[in-house]
Amino acid sequence: MKKILTLFILMVTIAGLLAACGSDEKASGDGGMKLAEEGKFTFASSGEFKPFSVTNGEGQMTGFDIDVAEAVAKEIGLEPNQKKFKFASIVEGVKSGRFDAAVASHTINEDRLKHVDFSTPYYYSGPQIFVRPDSDAEKLNDLEGLEIAVSKGSTYAKTAEEVTDNIVLYDSDVTALEALANGRHDAVITDFITGKEAIGAGLEIEGKELLGRSEQAIAIAQDNDELLEKVNEALETLRENGTLKEISEKYFGEDITVKPE
Repeated sequence: MKKILTLFILMVTIAGLLAACGSDEKASGDGGMKLAEEGKFTFASSGEFKPFSVTNGEGQMTGFDIDVAEAVAKEIGLEPNQKKFKFASIVEGVKSGRFDAAVASHTINEDRLKHVDFSTPYYYSGPQIFVRPDSDAEKLNDLEGLEIAVSKGSTYAKTAEEVTDNIVLYDSDVTALEALANGRHDAVITDFITGKEAIGAGLEIEGKELLGRSEQAIAIAQDNDELLEKVNEALETLRENGTLKEISEKYFGEDITVKPE
């Protein structure tokens, strides 16, 4: 009887350990991925960066970044779960585990790499100077001491700091460009694609010096290696099957997902 009782207790203990292991795996997401919500790819974007992410009347985000995020989620086998958040705070949200990823046109740079990991780039762009048509400014040095507007949390503020201390911060690059067109500030530094789209939408501004090239990628927490691997595999598949190109051409009429030569 004692042997039977001992065997029963042992079996119960083993069952409990297996259940605990199963619950730990579930909490960290399928396949070892750490997910904010089980079965979902919870990604953040600003919803204020047309045409990359824009918020409609129902509060849902659409745009290039959003389509890419949803395609990645589908490829991984997770439900896309979008979260609108201020751009300047998105990286911290990923770092803390509030979001699984940031799909918000973040440029890969050393400062951000201290806090998050990045996927392979899903598009390529670069900063450009934008001014009103009556401006004489052509290059960055022409803006010395002048008032330059940039978006909060972007990499463009550091560029502006090279020539001026008079920097105005906006929550959105598009809002900064609209202010410029309405007579405020001397210039805006932002992504050249964003500026191009704003001009196409009717804003009376002009693009001047292109200040380099940049790589935009998906940000993921540094302790979430399994998710990073899955995202990179998904992006590679989407490149190979033409999905990234298709999404790009839908919004820009050209393929910005290929690295410039």
